[in-house]
Amino acid sequence: MKVITFLGSPRTEGNTELLLRESIRAIEEEGHSVTLFRPSQMELSPCLNCGACEETGECVINDDMNEVYRAIREGDRFILASPIFFFGLTAQVKALIDRCQSFWCEKYLLKRPIPEKPIGRKGLLLMVGGMKKETGFRCGDATATAFFRSISVPEHETLFYPGIDAKGAIREHPTALNEAYEAARMLVY
Repeated sequence: MKVITFLGSPRTEGNTELLLRESIRAIEEEGHSVTLFRPSQMELSPCLNCGACEETGECVINDDMNEVYRAIREGDRFILASPIFFFGLTAQVKALIDRCQSFWCEKYLLKRPIPEKPIGRKGLLLMVGGMKKETGFRCGDATATAFFRSISVPEHETLFYPGIDAKGAIREHPTALNEAYEAARMLVY
């Protein structure tokens, strides 16, 4: 089983990365391969809204997104992890998501969705943020849902952790790391 992960946080060793690391650990312990994409360390142009993908289902921009496109097509399970900045996913991961407009066009305009696999395609969304209200997490989940559905991932679980701001503070949460581990284990079960 191929698991594709996206780390939306530009902060290394931050709360989001710690959550994702626990998920990856669970998956690797189950014997599955994991591909990790860090948009903040990739050469990614934002979507130009040029309309070319409306005709072909393919993006005309040539950058690191080509690796992402290939991984999404080959993947079985997907994990998107992001902190919430100003009620949304980070700009880095949002740029990656926006570039998946080509999948949206391929699926909905050209009627060529990514083929269903016998084991299906599922996702997991991990979010963490300093705010205590759920509004930002609902906004992040809405964006992630549009992303997952566009890449033919019909279902995903969402875990979010409010009130976590300082670097490493997720370690003090009584259940977060274990929940991320267990959710990932169940994702590949």
